[in-house]
Amino acid sequence: MYKSIIRPILFQFDPEKVHYFTFSLIKNFSKIPGVSSLIRSLFQVEDPKLERELFGLKFKNPVGLAAGFDKNAVLYNELADFGFGFIEIGTVTPKGQEGNPKKRIFRLKDDQGLINRMGFNNAGVEAAIENLKSNQRKVLIGGNIGKNTDIPTEQYTQDYCDTFKALHAYVDYFVLNVSCPNVGSHAKLQDKDYLLELIGSVQKLNKAATSQKPILLKIAPDLNKQQLDEIVDLVAETKIDGVIASNTSVNREGLKATEAALEAIGNGGLSGKPIKDRSTATIKYLADKSNKSFPIIGVGGIHTAEDALEKIDAGADLVQIYTGFIYEGPGLIKKINKALLAR
Repeated sequence: MYKSIIRPILFQFDPEKVHYFTFSLIKNFSKIPGVSSLIRSLFQVEDPKLERELFGLKFKNPVGLAAGFDKNAVLYNELADFGFGFIEIGTVTPKGQEGNPKKRIFRLKDDQGLINRMGFNNAGVEAAIENLKSNQRKVLIGGNIGKNTDIPTEQYTQDYCDTFKALHAYVDYFVLNVSCPNVGSHAKLQDKDYLLELIGSVQKLNKAATSQKPILLKIAPDLNKQQLDEIVDLVAETKIDGVIASNTSVNREGLKATEAALEAIGNGGLSGKPIKDRSTATIKYLADKSNKSFPIIGVGGIHTAEDALEKIDAGADLVQIYTGFIYEGPGLIKKINKALLAR
């Protein structure tokens, strides 16, 4: 029903407007008595065999929602009813910011992909905290954090640290987003020396807290083997808890969309089916090179249960969906979990 009726209607409208309209719809419908229970009965798969334990956390299943969907922690309680094992909010920055000028999300229907240049648009960490105070503990929550756009380079680390400290009591794990192509100084954020500084600073804060939270690094799918080797070395050196592979891509190779269409869209991060193989290759390289010495969350182009299993076979411990959730609908979560049980 989603792909045959609902999606064709939604896809007639601007992607960003549809996103907020859908949020409002789910939020309001979930307030009707019995609706949340109905959604859970339709989509959730409960089985101890699906549980995963990683970095001190127990995930009720390995299928998560990637960052970028619920940036401000507005809908995580309602989204949990669809059967996710974990939900990642953000990217959250210290201060609220508008992000890049609109229009900034584009569908590539023939490719089953999206291009976005949102630019870390969010309401800021205090707004996220206010929303997280309503956490019903239905699902584990990750906090994906970044820096404000218009700040000097010497303030980057402080921005991450400020958000980390503020969010620490409200999320179950953290993700340092250093690989989004839609923010300034993208290259600096992925420089190994800078990452050592950033990770070290955040870890120092973590150790000083009364309880420690896992910290992961989110990387791009466009890194070459030398850069991936540096990531493996970085994880070994810093003892960071894991890696999320991968973020959106700036690579446009192999798309069905015409050059003219892509030129009209302009810059931005590509997600969905077109980056599936690149993301999987990144996961496999990291897993093989490190002898599977650290956890990996696999994300990028998961539109079917088979896509998710492919990521897990490549070395992912957990998976996340985003563009696949938009194209395939909430039934995708159930299909993945059912496929995992069938194994």
